[in-house]
Amino acid sequence: MAQQLTAACTHAAAPGRGLWSGLCLLLSLLCAGCASNSPALATLATMPAFSYQGEELTAADIARRVPTPDLLALDADMRRFVATYAGGIDSRRQRLHSLHRAISGAATLGVEYDPFAGGTAREVFHRQSANCLSYANLFVALAREAGLDAHYQWVDVRPSWTRMGERVAVRLHVNAVVHLSPREQFMVDLDPLPARDIAGSRQLGEGDAQALHHNNIAMNALAREQLDQAWLHQVRALQLSPHMAHLWVNLGVVYRRTEQYEAAETAYLQALDLDPWERSAMNNLMVLYQLLGREEEHAYWLARVDSYRDSNPYYHAWLGDQAAEEGDWRTARAHYQDALDLEPGDARLLYSTGLIYRQLGQPRAALRYIDKAINKAGLYREQALYRAEYEAISRTMAAAP
Repeated sequence: MAQQLTAACTHAAAPGRGLWSGLCLLLSLLCAGCASNSPALATLATMPAFSYQGEELTAADIARRVPTPDLLALDADMRRFVATYAGGIDSRRQRLHSLHRAISGAATLGVEYDPFAGGTAREVFHRQSANCLSYANLFVALAREAGLDAHYQWVDVRPSWTRMGERVAVRLHVNAVVHLSPREQFMVDLDPLPARDIAGSRQLGEGDAQALHHNNIAMNALAREQLDQAWLHQVRALQLSPHMAHLWVNLGVVYRRTEQYEAAETAYLQALDLDPWERSAMNNLMVLYQLLGREEEHAYWLARVDSYRDSNPYYHAWLGDQAAEEGDWRTARAHYQDALDLEPGDARLLYSTGLIYRQLGQPRAALRYIDKAINKAGLYREQALYRAEYEAISRTMAAAP
């Protein structure tokens, strides 16, 4: 799996999915709002003990059985590595590129992608395999040792739909970001997403990264039917980051597996209190209420899911893509205009709309939308792509009789 170092502009959000158109963390989008942690912590404190195979687990068991590791701790070998490949380089940019080449190069460290290879920076360094989160642990730790301003970054991945209009599972993704100046930063990724799939990003704190570490362990335990371990690590994740809506969804799933339905409902509703459009929480409530025969509540959340879909700009863009595949450019334009009404500053939506106008034989309108996309693009390579298309259309217009 190719590693990637990507320069980013700082004036706009990264663009996302486009016309005609990659697994580290699972279940739903992360709420990026600014709700206080206090209500969520209060809810966590009232969650019942976890009953499993005749045992009741409580918060006291978490403190005793689930320690949180230092994800960024270095040892002597790691410090020597940084000194060898990044020491004595004055330029921050050159230091970053040298460190990245050393981590990714087969002749040096050669870290490879493995979706199941979690762990701390130290574990990744010596194992030489990582998933997206554990690679971020490694890179942030080594970059900071090299004197670089490195942080975790959350990347929102755009949802996609089937031809029946049902959304497929949403991937969540973490990488590292290095700030070289107020106007220049680089994203560092072991399993890079196509820029068209990125809906946005934000910086994560170390506590958030620790929470995601426990969440990954919990979800792996859930897949192996180790429900006690799943509960312990999921609650520990929420103790560290109670504001993460998708962590509450996962806790609800664990409770539902042991038929603790009231606790599951509380967890799902807390996720929706943090993020009213948390799709996985809505879906899980639908399943729960149907299971319990609570038809009125089931119908309510079914309607909310449909409303979410219709208010999501990327759903309308997906409809536009389907029309474009059929060569129906006027319908594609209408769907993309609906998408832009909901998300007018999205660079990829603007660019795709420009491409549609080009297909409709309206080059001036195409240039207008592509110019807007250039100004909104969040990655330099996206700007370069848009400029190349802008110049190609301009040349065609100039050559026309």
